[in-house]
Amino acid sequence: MTYQASFAALADPTRRRLFERLRRRPHAVGELARHLGVSQPAVSQHLAVLRRARLVTSVPVGRRRLYRPDPAGIAALRAYVDRMWSDVLDAYAASFTQRPTE
Repeated sequence: MTYQASFAALADPTRRRLFERLRRRPHAVGELARHLGVSQPAVSQHLAVLRRARLVTSVPVGRRRLYRPDPAGIAALRAYVDRMWSDVLDAYAASFTQRPTE
């Protein structure tokens, strides 16, 4: 998946809230549903979108699955933002060197 999938997944406010909740510690679907006031099936669907976008991963623990941020997917998203930010800063610096002096 590309950074576009990550941005699209995070465009939904419920998915953003889920993702922000997971950055503190891993959670099971039931915990997330109780905290956010969303049904377990809805949370599972949102997590599936985040998983396809490589923003979360899960590990089985007994009969449950614990979800947590996926470091590889987050690193890819961050690399994109860092490249974009570098381009913006370079363009900003270039705009000062190209201005005529008064």
